[in-house]
This record gives sequence, C-alpha cells and structure tokens, in this order.
Amino acid sequence: MSREPEKHCCLPSQTVGPFFHFGLTADSARGRLWAAEAKGERIRLQFRMLDGDAAPIPDGMIELWQADASGKYDHPADTQQQEKDAAFWGFGRLATDADGTCTFETIRPGRINDSQTGGQAAHINVSVFARGLLGRLCTRVYFEGDPALAKDPILALVPAERRQTLMARRGATAGEWTFAIHLQGPQETVFFNV
Repeated sequence: MSREPEKHCCLPSQTVGPFFHFGLTADSARGRLWAAEAKGERIRLQFRMLDGDAAPIPDGMIELWQADASGKYDHPADTQQQEKDAAFWGFGRLATDADGTCTFETIRPGRINDSQTGGQAAHINVSVFARGLLGRLCTRVYFEGDPALAKDPILALVPAERRQTLMARRGATAGEWTFAIHLQGPQETVFFNV
C-alpha cells in the first residue's frame, strides 16, 4: 500500500509586531545607558518614529548600541588599547509611546579610532523594529555640527542630499538631542544593509 507524502502547510512570513515588544521593553531602565560614575557628556536623545505619512508609530521598538566617551565599545572585537568605561554599558532598548517617541539617557560617544577605516565620527548604532517589518532596520545617529563628519568613511557612502536623515539635532536645552526616524516617504531615514 503506497502512502502519500505528508502535506505541510505553508505559512506566509510573519511581520514584527505589534506585540513583539511586550516582554522586551517592560524594563524602562533600559533607557539609561550609564551609572553615576560614567565618564563623558550626559545627553538625552529623543527619538520619534514616523510612518510614510509622517504619522507617529506608537508600538515600535528602538535599540541602541554605542561606544563610550573615549570611543571604546564594550565588546571583545574592539581591540583598542584604552580601557572600557565600566560604568557605561552602551546598550539600550525602549518602546515608542503614543506619540511615536522614546527618550534615552546616554553619553555622547567618542570618535571611533580603528585601523580599517582611519576613524569614524561619533555615532550611535540604531536598530528599529515595528509592525509591518519582516526584520530590523539598521541606521546610525550622528551629531549635527561635529567636525569629524566630513571624514567619516561610512557617512561618505551616503549620497550628500540624504545625509541629513542621519543627523541628531540639538534640542531646546543643553544636552538634549532629537532624532526622527522616517520609515518611508520623502524624508525616509537612510537604513544600512548589515
């Protein structure tokens, strides 16, 4: 008696969200990347996530990964000679609120020195998760007015007219910065294929 092969149900790819961040963003302490002893300039970096119509995305998630004030990552692959700042952990994760915003308390990162690129301007690596995405989107936050921007090899890969989408802007008070993430549309943020 011949047996028919089993038939497997084929399911379409699942998108991220809207409930993906419930277990991942419950701890709001993930929005502060430093302890009191951390070295460097403390900043508040407010993100606002927007869709293609510039409407806020209220159920997104943003992750940060960055170097400390001296430009050293807390990672074994960072072979720079200086010691890492033990009071700075360099990783944060928050959900966006009803207005599409979330605010991280962090340290302004130092310039990254490495032999491969000759050095990179101070930046923060960002992963974006939201409903409708099949995976994370990766971008960077640079700081408007940083003189090292002109020599950053990664920023140089981005067409000049689109570089402003990667710039954090100074806020109303000292130490405050704002960064808009546009997922689509004429002001779409530059995302990197990593």
